[in-house]
Amino acid sequence: MSVVTRFAPSPTGMLHIGGARTALFNYLFAKHHNGKFLLRIEDTDRARSTPEATAAILEGMDWLGLQPDQPPLMQFERAERHAEVAHEMVRRGTAFRCYATQEELQARRDLGEEKRQAAKADGISDAEKAALLAEAHELLAPYRSPWRDGAPAPSPDAPFTVRLRAPDGGERVLEDGVQGTVRIQASELDDLILLRADGTPTYMLAVVVDDHDMGITDIIRGDDHLRNAFRQIPIYEAMGWDVPRMAHVPMIHGADGAKLSKRHGALSTLAYRDMGYLPEAMRAYLLRIGWSHGDQEIFSDAEAIAAFDVSGINRAPGRLDPDKLGQVNAHFMRLADDERLFGLLKPYLEAERPLAAAEVRVRAALPHMKDRGTTLPELAASFAFLLAERPLALNKNARKALTEVGLDRLRGLRDELRRVSQWTADHISETISAYIAANDLSMGQVGQPLRAALTGGLPAPDLAPVLEWLGQDEALARIEDQLATANGPAA
Repeated sequence: MSVVTRFAPSPTGMLHIGGARTALFNYLFAKHHNGKFLLRIEDTDRARSTPEATAAILEGMDWLGLQPDQPPLMQFERAERHAEVAHEMVRRGTAFRCYATQEELQARRDLGEEKRQAAKADGISDAEKAALLAEAHELLAPYRSPWRDGAPAPSPDAPFTVRLRAPDGGERVLEDGVQGTVRIQASELDDLILLRADGTPTYMLAVVVDDHDMGITDIIRGDDHLRNAFRQIPIYEAMGWDVPRMAHVPMIHGADGAKLSKRHGALSTLAYRDMGYLPEAMRAYLLRIGWSHGDQEIFSDAEAIAAFDVSGINRAPGRLDPDKLGQVNAHFMRLADDERLFGLLKPYLEAERPLAAAEVRVRAALPHMKDRGTTLPELAASFAFLLAERPLALNKNARKALTEVGLDRLRGLRDELRRVSQWTADHISETISAYIAANDLSMGQVGQPLRAALTGGLPAPDLAPVLEWLGQDEALARIEDQLATANGPAA
């Protein structure tokens, strides 16, 4: 049987980074087995589901490069099919009409809580306490409806819900791909509502019907759904359907080990895009939160598809480490195609004004400066010395370097640089070295005023490549700007 997985978010908010990892795991598992990866939008909660959230999920998935193999399925549109299955279960005798009202069920819970509190009272005997706790336990236990065995309706027109007839007794066992063997008692399961009194299907029913109809063979999801698995499997059994293999993945925690929250930083997948992370870096980083394969730290997409299996998922929660994400992003920025990386950097580079003539300089420098940042904004900031407009504003250190003596040395070097016929870093470096040797100077005596004139004190790499990237005209013009300042350093 061909593997089919799915990612099934609810459009009630952003695509959370934890959800993005779940989507990635499903995507990789499907691709590893040459199967299909599908997307379902679980929009049955009409009060909380919004078109904006749906659009944000689709945008986040698209940015991450996790395109499903079929158009997304919208769960709410299949409500009739969900109800059809519930009625079929009633015909089979695996589900039934329950006439208990919400008010009656709430009264039952309230009475159970009253008896539990009464058991804590002073002055009651052990026998009275035990009796109260026994009554409370029965009232608060998972609900088993008196209509589950075919009791007649209280009246012909009485409103009803449709409930699943929960397994009667014994042990329920799930062989989970991550959690291992998980057991609960059947008595822990209630007679699950499948159709509400108004005839609308519940989430639990819709999930199972959709997974069956979509041909899902493997369900990989957060371990907050582990309890749901025991409630959903009886629906498969009631319809005689094959139960998918399941793997419940631990949550992502913050670096401090606490459950991930806003205080740990960005939670939205698209927020990481906006902070300047590359999608391939996010994929590679999310993959390693709670999953491992040998000692390898960073995986390409092809390597991830080849290696991924649920057996590599740790049972312990993974931890979000922003520093590690920065390292992974820096790795992929270094590998990025120059043209693509320039396109990603351009909005940051043009934040204050159009690049204009500076574009040529940036493009020349980019292949050599990819390692000067961990995010796109950081990398873009490293090009500031190429974007600066003449005359350059000098910082304190640059002004200190442009003493009268420094300017004299700069003037002599300028004359040599004017004679360079091939404006390349190698020829420029040879010219500077020759000037230093001829005048019995050190690199620091020449380099400091030269760097000040070229960059204004902004961070920059070695001087020879900086001169090459600026171009001969721009470089000499920046030097001239400082030499034109009479009697000492620029103000």
